[in-house]
Amino acid sequence: MNRLQMAFEHNQPPRLIPFIMTGDPCLEATVDLLLELEKVGVTAIELGVPFSDPTADGPVIQAASERALGQGVTCHDVLQVGKMARQKGCKTPLILFSYLNPLLQYGLEKIVQEASEIGFDGLIVPDLPYEESETLNQQCKQYHLPLIRFVAPTSKQRMKKIAHDAQGFLYCISSLGTTGVRQAFDRRVETFLQEVKELSKIPIAIGFGISKREHVDYFSQFADAVIVGSALVKKIEERSEKLVHPASRPSALQEIITFVKELRK
Repeated sequence: MNRLQMAFEHNQPPRLIPFIMTGDPCLEATVDLLLELEKVGVTAIELGVPFSDPTADGPVIQAASERALGQGVTCHDVLQVGKMARQKGCKTPLILFSYLNPLLQYGLEKIVQEASEIGFDGLIVPDLPYEESETLNQQCKQYHLPLIRFVAPTSKQRMKKIAHDAQGFLYCISSLGTTGVRQAFDRRVETFLQEVKELSKIPIAIGFGISKREHVDYFSQFADAVIVGSALVKKIEERSEKLVHPASRPSALQEIITFVKELRK
């Protein structure tokens, strides 16, 4: 049983999977944040690779990506952040979240191999269609790094195809469009999650727009885990100046962790 499977088995609901952008506002703060999130007992952490054209992301994560790129953050830096977190004792599953172009520039097999050796537990590529993913999927299998698939509320036939060979967990999209904080969700998402649950042999997690405890409680009725991205990235942005400076970083981290804890009450 791998680390991701163990986390889903041992963590009690509501299971939370936070997304953070590597290097926003600095690499040192990202490492410290990973260690603090582990203390809260999150199920896994998605570690974002900044990209200049993040088509699936809303304005909050786009802005975080731009800030990280402004710091010169690369795929190599993201891998090193994961490595530093592991060296400091982090045992929480880490998911590498990257658009396809940075992976191609780095080298697909190279990054899959290095991510696996460092101790990443999965790979998410939001702009890679299922129909074009077989090459990367085979490389991920070779290095035992689950390629985590997106599944959207489309045709049941396509959902069945995606679920058939899924690894790690299935990333269910709460609604079509980009990420970002939402106040309400279409009730049809309940049916969608129930359908995916019936088709899937592995856990399902839901993301896009989840920003408060009520959302987490609601979706935890239908999914095995809930992914929180934009709301958390916004909290980090609001404390960026404090996070950059070592003296003020601990208090800023605790403010962010308080928000995460409130999501799970």
